[in-house]
Amino acid sequence: MLLALDVGNSNTVVGVYDGEDLVRHWRLKTDVDRTSDEFVLALAGFLDFAGIDLLTDVDGLVAGSVVPTVTEVVREMAARHLPFAPVVVEPGVRTGISLRHDQPQDIGADRIVNAVAAHARYDTAAVVVDFGTATSFDVVSADGAFVGGAIAPGVHVSAEALVQRAARLPKVATVAPPSPIGRSTVTALQAGIVYGFAGQVDGIVRRILTELGGEVATIATGGAAPAVLSACETIDTYDPWLTLEGLRLIWHRNP
Repeated sequence: MLLALDVGNSNTVVGVYDGEDLVRHWRLKTDVDRTSDEFVLALAGFLDFAGIDLLTDVDGLVAGSVVPTVTEVVREMAARHLPFAPVVVEPGVRTGISLRHDQPQDIGADRIVNAVAAHARYDTAAVVVDFGTATSFDVVSADGAFVGGAIAPGVHVSAEALVQRAARLPKVATVAPPSPIGRSTVTALQAGIVYGFAGQVDGIVRRILTELGGEVATIATGGAAPAVLSACETIDTYDPWLTLEGLRLIWHRNP
């Protein structure tokens, strides 16, 4: 079995693959103060809950991380507690795609992993919209190159910042209200968040599609996606485990 870690700024998604099948997945808060011993205990606890033994049933670990401190914790955890070395998505790791980017060393691991999965799974030019702490737009060419994109503030981060800076605005559930015309403060906030971010996504995606031309798949992923997807007009597919699939593919390309 393969253990895949998608380490984001807010959460870490943990996936377990049996061959090509994602058989278990969990979400763990990303904590830069968590030690390698604490991390391995957390992972072992998740796996034990599913009847999987970390030391005897798992034979590989792949990690993509945008948090350098946690990246080093993953390395230390593997060195101290696991009988195999991890594959970490970083310069020098074989991904199977090229990077047509002015500063390839600055590209987040999650964006590269999304491009790998999108090209393998959809086999066409693609725009991946990843709804996380930030909302990233990752553009993949028809021949499987990462060519750039856009990065915007994330849905939940923006909503929390608004509530923190406005004394009389309450925290609300990020769900679509009955109408874009809010008839209470709560529904007005929900309308602004949901339709505002949907409009942002549609506006950026349409501009990217105009520049790319031809057939392009538009794919959404990330934990915050369900909050606004119902209001988006430009997204073809919701693929919640796209990033984990990219990690699995990269692990197989680095035996």
